Order: sequence, then C-alpha cells, then structure tokens
Amino acid sequence: MADDSQNKQAMKEAIDTLNQIASTNSTPKPVRKTVNDLVTDLIKEEYSLSVRAANTISLLDDITQDANMPSYVRTQLWQAVSKLESIRE
Repeated sequence: MADDSQNKQAMKEAIDTLNQIASTNSTPKPVRKTVNDLVTDLIKEEYSLSVRAANTISLLDDITQDANMPSYVRTQLWQAVSKLESIRE
C-alpha cells in the first residue's frame, strides 16, 4: 500500500504540470480548456485519489493521441501521466 503523503505529493506534482501546460500561450486552446477541466476534476474530492488519477490518465491518453498535438505539449502531458501512474491505494 502506497504512503498517503507520497500519493498526495504525486497528485500535487501532476496538477502543477497540468497547470503549467494550461497557462502556456503556445498550448493549443482546446488542449488548455481540456487540461483545465481535468485539473478541476483532480481537485474535487468526490472520489479517491487513485480513481481521480485513473480517470485523468485515461483522458490524457486520448488527448496525446491527437496527431496535431505539438510534441513539447505531448511530452509534458506524459510527465503528468507518469506522476499520476505512481498513485496507488
């Protein structure tokens, strides 16, 4: 069982990465909106950390498959996914 403080730290780092993506003007507007929505969902405490992380990973995977996604944004999204994947209960 993963340490709760480690899970919370991983969640915070993932949210920070996603916020950085959303605040960068060179990120395509539809991606910024989607990322902002994902951050909002991650912050809500309606579900456990692992459920929120899994849902976000699934949606980020869909986003990164877009052929028009700039490579630098895709790389940052993968960094967030990596952090979220470390969250376990």
